[in-house]
Amino acid sequence: MNDVKVGDRLTIHCYKHNGKIDRVSDEAVVLDATDEMLICANDRTKLTESDGRSHRTKETAILFFYRHSWFNIIGQLKKQGLFFYCNIASPFIIEDNAIKYIDYDLDLRVFPDGGFRVLDRNEYNYHKKIMNYSSDLDMIIKNELSKLIEMKKRNEFPFLKDVIVNYYNQYLKMSKKDDN
Repeated sequence: MNDVKVGDRLTIHCYKHNGKIDRVSDEAVVLDATDEMLICANDRTKLTESDGRSHRTKETAILFFYRHSWFNIIGQLKKQGLFFYCNIASPFIIEDNAIKYIDYDLDLRVFPDGGFRVLDRNEYNYHKKIMNYSSDLDMIIKNELSKLIEMKKRNEFPFLKDVIVNYYNQYLKMSKKDDN
């Protein structure tokens, strides 16, 4: 990660287990890069789906990608409050100016009141069958989902409003510099 620095603009490539690209996000501005994680932000970014359809996100998002954990976390600053959308996914790599990871369908949605829900269990079970996930992979994914839920229950980083607001303010300052 020595070649990635604060202020860099990367794309995000999300793949499925079979190697097919699932979604591309056209921008992630690097806010912090450590040996363990990459923290980025984007605002109303263009998402292109595998079928070629595209749309823009509706709000600013702070994105947390982990080098050793099988999930990534998105803090979404919506009018209704702070939401988190967490993808169970492989640890990320950076290649060709893109953050790349494999999405494993299971998601954790966290609401502004602190409540949460696991999403897409049927999709996970379907893909597990047709893409032949190994029993080791299945165990990793389920363990990582449990770890993620425990992080949320304990309100650990980054599930804290102050963390998201601080990175949001950093992103706004960087955006203003870019406008000058």
